[in-house]
Amino acid sequence: MKKLYRSTTDRWIAGICGGIGEYFEIDPNIIRVIWVVVTAITGFIAGILVYILLWIILPEQGQARPVDVPAEA
Repeated sequence: MKKLYRSTTDRWIAGICGGIGEYFEIDPNIIRVIWVVVTAITGFIAGILVYILLWIILPEQGQARPVDVPAEA
């Protein structure tokens, strides 16, 4: 199963667009252009906010995600 990660090899700032490009198997530069156009059209705040949230939420490629450990009763 494929998982979405921030790219560690194809990054300009945080690797968000590189990771999305790797996930969908398309050129990350296309994702970057789409991101800039959508961000400009929506007034910049929404696109920048989503980028920052993805930067916080998405792990870098190669980082382990935290495992939910059930609490002992």
